[in-house]
Amino acid sequence: MQKNSFSLLNGKILCNFVRKSTFQDKMEPNKPTILVADSGSTKTDWALADVSGSPIQLFSTQGINPVHQTSEAIAETLSEAVQKVAVQPSMVFFYGAGIMAQNQPFMRSLLSSAFPIAEQVCAESDLLGAARALCRHSEGIACILGTGANSCLYDGERIVQNTPPLGYILGDEGSGAVLGRMFFNALFKGALPEAMRDDYLRTTGLTYADIIRRVYREPMANRFLASTSLYISAHIADSPELHQLVTDNFRQFLCRNVAPYRRLDLPVNAVGSMAWHYREQLLAACHAEGFTLGTVVKSPIAGMMEYHVELRIED
Repeated sequence: MQKNSFSLLNGKILCNFVRKSTFQDKMEPNKPTILVADSGSTKTDWALADVSGSPIQLFSTQGINPVHQTSEAIAETLSEAVQKVAVQPSMVFFYGAGIMAQNQPFMRSLLSSAFPIAEQVCAESDLLGAARALCRHSEGIACILGTGANSCLYDGERIVQNTPPLGYILGDEGSGAVLGRMFFNALFKGALPEAMRDDYLRTTGLTYADIIRRVYREPMANRFLASTSLYISAHIADSPELHQLVTDNFRQFLCRNVAPYRRLDLPVNAVGSMAWHYREQLLAACHAEGFTLGTVVKSPIAGMMEYHVELRIED
């Protein structure tokens, strides 16, 4: 089998792209294909490959979240995917935010309608997708560290334990939203230099009143809080205080979410923008808390595809 068919370079997925008409002209008749999706609330990444793992196509559509969207809205996004995909797939594996036991049949039905010739259609949580991408068929700890945060203990096939993340108000330690909360607290309560506070306000054009309004009175406060990472990542190399802030955020994540699994023998693997951009601080946090850092990737889509290709070959 060809390893890392959808390879990664600096966190970005590389794939041999082909136009739809070109692929259909060259493809062997009836050759099975696998379509994998990694979906958040704002964007869905799709990867198409043949059953040997050779990449065919990588594209994006609008995000899908069955908790917040109607069947009509989801069907519209799936229609967009059908129009973009090079060929109707033989198998569809969809991993997404908001997928849970209650709505799995609903999502499978919509996917089956969109991809009618697919012999196998699965809809699973983004956390299981992350675990399969990071750990493949081995036992491990898998984490999502982005705007939000989540983690699980994985047995090589399924999630066997999950510490509830509780969202950015009650939990979500390690996330971009909580980092933003910690940053603003430190910025206005004197734990960060006054010059940094003035520079941040000048750079962003925000005022103290703007920040309070965005957090308490406007929607998507979690995304606003997480947006502070743009400033933090640009200045962390020259700021021991920011390095410590990010490290402390990860340490809280490990203590409150990963430590309950009681598996110091397993490496901590992570996917997401926070994990990828702050790998140095995540490594420091793991060392401080007695964990070993394993695989860290920005996007799980390549690993998801490899998991299903390997599974098919093993079968």
